[in-house]
Amino acid sequence: MEQMTYLLIDGENIDATLGLSVLNRRPNPEERPRWDRILTFATSRFARDVRALFFLNATSGQMPISFVQALIAMEYRPVPLAGKSTQKVVDIGIQRTLESLAERGPAHVLLASHDGDFIPQVEQLLKGGSRVGVLCFREFLNSELAALTDNGLEIYDLETEVKAFQVSLPRVKIIHLDDFNPADFL
Repeated sequence: MEQMTYLLIDGENIDATLGLSVLNRRPNPEERPRWDRILTFATSRFARDVRALFFLNATSGQMPISFVQALIAMEYRPVPLAGKSTQKVVDIGIQRTLESLAERGPAHVLLASHDGDFIPQVEQLLKGGSRVGVLCFREFLNSELAALTDNGLEIYDLETEVKAFQVSLPRVKIIHLDDFNPADFL
């Protein structure tokens, strides 16, 4: 049996959440996630080979070629999807991929997204005995998706646990008292 972890990146969602919710502006290059760090985290956390799929919206007929080439160099497999302008092509592509993984039997899956559109598929994977994790900014994760921790869903913060960023982001997040360091605020 193949010992594989499937890493599915909802690039649109991660970028939108970073820009609109965390920074309140378009991210500068140094503020964007380091996708190689996310891949390293996936490999170390699940201790197996990783098949990394990066879903892109290519409905416009265009792809960011230099970004796609960089993803390929980091051993991601870009999945540029196109459809009607009213379709959430990335979400549909990820939903279909999660459904396909669930049909294969128990899997190891990491999903980078904050989106609640994947709840039925994540529930199906968990019920089937899969190990499933979500990579996100915890404070922006869909609350119904976050509630699946009771069913075994693992949640990893992109900044604090995955260490996907080179810079500290200006986030306001809950700090556990054991982790509180007053010097961080002085």
